[in-house]
Amino acid sequence: MIELRSCTRVAALSLAGAIASTGLVACGNDSGSAGAQQDGPAAVRGAYAKTTAAKGARMTLKTQSTASGQSLTANGDGVIDFTSGNSQTTMTSQGQKVQQRVISGVLYQQVPAEQRARTSGNKPWIKIDLKKIAEQSGQSASALTDPAQSAGYLKAVSDKDVKKAGTAKIGGADTTRYKVNVDVAKLAAQGGSDPAKLEQQLGKTLPVDVWLDSAGRIRREQIDMKVNSAGSAAAAKVSTVIEFSDFGANADVKAPAAKDTSDMTGKATDATTS
Repeated sequence: MIELRSCTRVAALSLAGAIASTGLVACGNDSGSAGAQQDGPAAVRGAYAKTTAAKGARMTLKTQSTASGQSLTANGDGVIDFTSGNSQTTMTSQGQKVQQRVISGVLYQQVPAEQRARTSGNKPWIKIDLKKIAEQSGQSASALTDPAQSAGYLKAVSDKDVKKAGTAKIGGADTTRYKVNVDVAKLAAQGGSDPAKLEQQLGKTLPVDVWLDSAGRIRREQIDMKVNSAGSAAAAKVSTVIEFSDFGANADVKAPAAKDTSDMTGKATDATTS
């Protein structure tokens, strides 16, 4: 049996990848009106306004993470509200299927019945405050809780950071792929994070690939991170691919009842720093 501490560490890193990837959509230059017909840098910077104009969408994601010699692959599908940042996904990992909800910066995850006695005090849900996880990793708390104030991943992009990388058909839509190198120091400065701490965690640049459709909306994005954490000799690797479709889909997400949840924020925070 894998120790809970190690499992939580790997899961937290997978979550970090998924949240970071979703954060790319929840930032950017919302005053732009760029479409896919513009040159690469302008199209990438304008993708936020084009994507979030639909208010909501269906999404699928795949996250692969490796930490402390352990690997985890998670697949999910669900819906996201671009206005609030709330989402609901069904995740499948290690042969188990669980539901996850993110509401106002708090992650709620369903616990399999056979694990509840040893992990959640027999409660069907656990919750993790993502704001505290963000603060622990040197990010601005608002990056996860308020799309209007979140760290500007795409706003940190300059013309030299964007390169066109071909075309692809995704979900029936023709798309153009762009490779983007995000300057982590600029990202931190725009998001109210500690630049030195974030660079220590992620390095000086963050590689991101985005695929934009003819309307300038993000259809797919991929982010590959190496995350350095205190007390760990080797960097953890997290790769996340997220795709959007059915723009305009409703995402009315509700939190589980308080009596049915166990707060695991402390354990998740410890796991990401040890």
